[in-house]
Amino acid sequence: MSLAPNDLATKADRLLAVLRSCADGVAVAFSGGIDSTLVAKAAYLSLGDRAVAVTADSPSVARAELEDARRLAELIGIRHEVVRTDEFVDPDYLRNDGSRCYYCKSELYDQIIARLPDLGVAVVCSGANLEDLGDYRPGLTAAVERHVRHPLQEAAFTKADVRALAREWDLPTWDKPASPCLSSRLVPGLPVTAERTARVEAAELYLKSLGLRDCRVRLHEGELARIEVPVADVARLADAAVRERLARTFRDLGFRFVTLDLEGFRSGSMNELVDVEIRSRYSTESPVHRPQSAVKIGDSGLGTEDSRLPTEVSP
Repeated sequence: MSLAPNDLATKADRLLAVLRSCADGVAVAFSGGIDSTLVAKAAYLSLGDRAVAVTADSPSVARAELEDARRLAELIGIRHEVVRTDEFVDPDYLRNDGSRCYYCKSELYDQIIARLPDLGVAVVCSGANLEDLGDYRPGLTAAVERHVRHPLQEAAFTKADVRALAREWDLPTWDKPASPCLSSRLVPGLPVTAERTARVEAAELYLKSLGLRDCRVRLHEGELARIEVPVADVARLADAAVRERLARTFRDLGFRFVTLDLEGFRSGSMNELVDVEIRSRYSTESPVHRPQSAVKIGDSGLGTEDSRLPTEVSP
């Protein structure tokens, strides 16, 4: 259900007020996806030069996504910093046991926090929205530990709200499909390597060259590629001429087996394979993952908490 114009305006005002409450400035963890793009836009509207977008660059980030982030930051007008992150030297990240996102976000937030004095801002913000609560989100645990602020959650934004306001604000990402990091395509337990993420990136670029927007190439043991596309596109990829070219291209990229998932595209389908104990450890159903207060970062490290607006959280 779409929001009535008055309701959308009220939510927009609430989001802008949340960002204005960060009077000492914010660094937005900015991937270029729809959620962080909306937060970056709101931060710029609320704080001007006291807002900066910070984008991670590593082998888990598709080159097209990095270029999109640069282009969007320029369109918004917000200051933009690209930070090289080092999760690929962390054995806990490379192990890929289902907690990988925790170590990735820990590295990103630590990199941003270390730069806050040079950036001239005090608070780190993410693009997490209400629908990220009540789910398996290791990255939100890393955010809680570092007192990262979630403006979309504080302003009670669902994903539909995010898309509606992004469209109202003429952001070109308003209907952009989700695009998690390339490492998320590797089956839990299969070690992450730069070679594997590059191969997945090249395979998905090929699928997109066929006109597919929503697609994933999931890498399983034995160098097996499992292709997910919307159910309506399955028959097209199964057509003999398309199928033969696709299989040949994937084999040239280094995949030994090429399969087409008959259930179609399912965002987060790899999460079904994560160990139950790890899923429980990083579940966001716990109250600890409810929107947190911001924390000022001074020259001496963590300081006192800022007050924030009351948070509305849907059941």
